[in-house]
Amino acid sequence: MTIQAFSWSRVCDQCIQVDENMSRPDRYVGIDSDINGGMTSIGKIIRDAWVFELLDETETCEGWNLAGIDALLQKVNAEWDKYGCMVSQLPESLAKRHHEIHAPAIQKAKAAGWSGEHETGDED
Repeated sequence: MTIQAFSWSRVCDQCIQVDENMSRPDRYVGIDSDINGGMTSIGKIIRDAWVFELLDETETCEGWNLAGIDALLQKVNAEWDKYGCMVSQLPESLAKRHHEIHAPAIQKAKAAGWSGEHETGDED
């Protein structure tokens, strides 16, 4: 498949590179170029993959297709299932790693203008 002209589109709150001749997203822009300072669903998957050492922390997933992101999600979910999907159930070393990866990401996203209101807006 040859991809020619591109535009940026928000799909599932993500920045995905889209071929203007296609209606489906093509490639992920990478956590460093993602919207909201990377505080998105795909960004969280990537950070959790770093926590569980499924990916090296230098891997931004730039250029990955949605099938690759989905396969990563399945691996991340399998890891979370071991701990009841709760940070409080992580072993101390993983809990520390989770904090070391996610806390700076939250600070970076806030500095980029992210507030988290989108994620909690329906809780009123």
